[in-house]
Amino acid sequence: MKYITEYRDKELAKKLVADIAKEARPDRNYRLMEFCGGHTHVISRYGLEGILPKNVRMIHGPGCPVCVMPIGRIDSAIELALEHGVILCTYADTMRVPASKGLSLMKAKAQGGDIRMIYSAADCLDIARANPDRNVVFFAIGFETTTPATAVVLKQAKAEGLKNFFVFCNHVLTPPAMRHILKNQEKVQIEGFVGPAHVSTIIGSEPYETFAKDYSKPVVIAGFEPLDMLQSILMLIRQINRGEAKVENEFTRAVRPEGNMKAIRMMEEVFALRDSFEWRGLGSVPKSALKLSDAYSDFDAEKHFNLVYRSVPDNKTCECGAILRGEKQPSDCRAFGTVCTPESPIGSCMVSSEGACAAYFTYGRHKR
Repeated sequence: MKYITEYRDKELAKKLVADIAKEARPDRNYRLMEFCGGHTHVISRYGLEGILPKNVRMIHGPGCPVCVMPIGRIDSAIELALEHGVILCTYADTMRVPASKGLSLMKAKAQGGDIRMIYSAADCLDIARANPDRNVVFFAIGFETTTPATAVVLKQAKAEGLKNFFVFCNHVLTPPAMRHILKNQEKVQIEGFVGPAHVSTIIGSEPYETFAKDYSKPVVIAGFEPLDMLQSILMLIRQINRGEAKVENEFTRAVRPEGNMKAIRMMEEVFALRDSFEWRGLGSVPKSALKLSDAYSDFDAEKHFNLVYRSVPDNKTCECGAILRGEKQPSDCRAFGTVCTPESPIGSCMVSSEGACAAYFTYGRHKR
């Protein structure tokens, strides 16, 4: 397709790489964090790190919603299916994430839990309508990208007066996590961010202004094609060289400064901020996740089923937490590509299609 191949043009890529090499000063290092699992896969798929100057380093951040979900939240979803007997609806990526006691949602399904993979939140509503005598719970995860879809089904359920539909809300927010990383840079120094694409189509570019003003960190929002990434890296390097810190939008074909106001208003109606939320690798992050608002509390699975969250430490063999913090790369993990593979994952970074470990493994970087 025309509008895809234009962003994969080999000659343009060569020119951008040459410009990056020219702009990158040999006397300094450029440490840039991409905060999106899709960007991590673009970098690995097209071998971008291999053609960048050695002093331009891409650091993988916690931009994979399945990867950052802590074990305790997966345990709660399993509890809903096995102990409360609900029909649990979930996206495919969550099915194989390791939980406590050697379980996962896939294994809980094998033990008799009625756990169903769905393609969209609307599928869960259809299941609730078709099973009026069963409680149906949607295991809602994701960043701001998927949050509006959950808001839509909640509004529909309320309008229809459904009594057997509930949401186990695990939607998390990007800017608070970025702020948390900047406040905890003991091991990883970050000079700029490649801003997420899909998230920014919802929230816009304005929420990133605080990182430029308060932390003097430039942010460039990038699209998902290889030329998008190279252009964004070049824009960041130029800002750093000039001593600037501002928000720039490379992905102008999809992202507006104010974002999608209709989606934002709907999210504000249906959801409220949690005081804190545990992220895998980051610990408890204040004001970084959503819960159902009072107007929609009747659909809150945590309240209805009296779920009690219990924090569970990660597998000691797995370096997923350090990878999500940007402290390590997947190939630094002893389990990577040996006992931990997509077929038998130890950590969530190898499970999800957006995980950094899955990206390295899929595109052969574990062989280096």
